[in-house]
Amino acid sequence: MMCGAPSAAQPATAETQNIADQVRSQLEEKANKKFPVFKAVSFRSQVVAGTNYFIKVECGPGCCRELPVQARAVW
Repeated sequence: MMCGAPSAAQPATAETQNIADQVRSQLEEKANKKFPVFKAVSFRSQVVAGTNYFIKVECGPGCCRELPVQARAVW
């Protein structure tokens, strides 16, 4: 992976599912609905000042969303 460039899409991991679970309530509030499913399918990452994750989440039948999530570096 090159600094600043997003990685290629990779299958979701337990770590990316955990990140998606942490922002689920914020997305449900913003969308004004509860999602019956919230399963991380794949992700891309980008190393900048911290790490940006772009997590593709299945959130119901025929419904997928890409979540941009920023994890800041702690120095």
